[in-house]
Formats: sequence, C-alpha cells, structure tokens
Amino acid sequence: MPIGEVTQQVKIAAGLFWADYAVLGAQVRELEAAGVDWLHIEVRDGKYMDFAMPRGGYDIIEATCNSTRLEVEAQLQMLRPNFSVLDQLADLGVSLISLPLETTDEMIFQNITYIKEKLGLKAGVWAWQGVPAIAFEQFIHPYIDIIEYESRAPFWKQTAGAKSPHTIDPIVVDTIRKLHKMIAAAGLQDRIELMEDGGLNAGNVTQFIAAGMTVGEFSSPLLKGPAGKLQPGTGEIGAAVQKLRAVMRGASDKYRDDRGLK
Repeated sequence: MPIGEVTQQVKIAAGLFWADYAVLGAQVRELEAAGVDWLHIEVRDGKYMDFAMPRGGYDIIEATCNSTRLEVEAQLQMLRPNFSVLDQLADLGVSLISLPLETTDEMIFQNITYIKEKLGLKAGVWAWQGVPAIAFEQFIHPYIDIIEYESRAPFWKQTAGAKSPHTIDPIVVDTIRKLHKMIAAAGLQDRIELMEDGGLNAGNVTQFIAAGMTVGEFSSPLLKGPAGKLQPGTGEIGAAVQKLRAVMRGASDKYRDDRGLK
C-alpha cells in the first residue's frame, strides 16, 4: 500500500541495511514479490553520528529504484541536507524523503515544503530514541506523510545470526503511544503514518501495533538468518516476509479497525 495512506493492516517497510549488495536487485524483487509495502534505504553522508563511511549512496538508490515498482524511501542520515541532495534523490526515483529532525536544523520546514511543493514527493521526519515526543508536535502537519522513531543501537556490540543491532527499551513503546495520541488528537491518524525503526521482529511487533504504529521498518528479520544474509532463489526471503506478515495481520485485526486503533 502507498506511503501516507493509513490502512487497517499495519505495513512492512523493508529496510535494505542488511542487503547483500552483490545480489541487491534479486533481493529487492523477492521482497516485492513476497508482499512488502515499500523499501527503506538509509542515506549517510559520512559525517552524521561520526560514521566514517557513507552508506546507501546514489548508486544503491538508483539500482533499487530500477529493480522495483514499489515506493522507495530515502531516510537521510546527514548533517544539514540541502536542496541539491533532495533534487538528486528525486531524479533517482525515490518517493519519500525522511529528514533527520536533529540535524536538518532551522531549514527543516523549508526542506519539507521544497520536497512537497517543488519536487512533488512525500515527506517525513525522523529522530533517534532520546528525542522527546513533544519535539514532533509541529510536524503533525498535513505536509507530513510519516513520522519515524528509531530505537537506540549499541553498534559497538557484536551481533550474531539474525539479530538486530538495535535495542528495544520500554520507553520506545511509550513514545510510539504518545506520538499516536498526538496524531489522533490532530485528526490526522488517517493521513500520517507512524513508524518504529530498529529492533522490530515477529516476537515484539504486536506491542507496537497495540500502541498505534502503522508501519514497521524491518531489515534483520527479512534479510538475515543464523547462517548469514538470506539469498534470493532459496525461498528464505519470501518465507521471512510471510512469517512476519502473519503475526502483524493477527495483531492488526485485534487492535485496529478502518478508523485506526480500536
């Protein structure tokens, strides 16, 4: 389903962080065939959060967009992204640009209106755990298609098998619940998606759906297994999507109706 059209069923945004870039196109096509709703790419400039190496470069975005009919999100992990960056992303074919609330600074609403009015794309804002829910208040606005909240990630710890590097603390669920209430109070729960990003899996997604999440970002559960990255042609990617979808369908039916949370 399209980004920004909130549905009774909670959506899957397939993150490509754990993609195998040697077979990226085939993985993207299998994710699409398995029924994910859109694709999520982290776009780093090598400066944000002191990451020494850029990630999700324009070549990766171009290859992804050329391999799918699904909408593609560029989640910017950048310091002060400018109009030139936004133009290049639009030219590559992305549908949604999500801006970092903490580092876009005073230009954030200029960038949002540029994305919406000049480029005709969808716009989102996102922030890491630790940013209070109230910081999103002015972004509960008709120009915003999605609000994203990302759980902390102790990158210095080694992960194993299919585990995510992210950690889910109780405050993350509480913040999603607060954000949902803010969106509903503004009468925009049918227009603004609410995403939790990082650490979601079939074992914990139900609590986020019960709190008001309308889309979850998943990478490890869809592209990693105990033996490493899942490979196209084995059926593993499709099976991972279907396992997750079954849990989410049951939780959506339990906690949501056509108007949102029951």
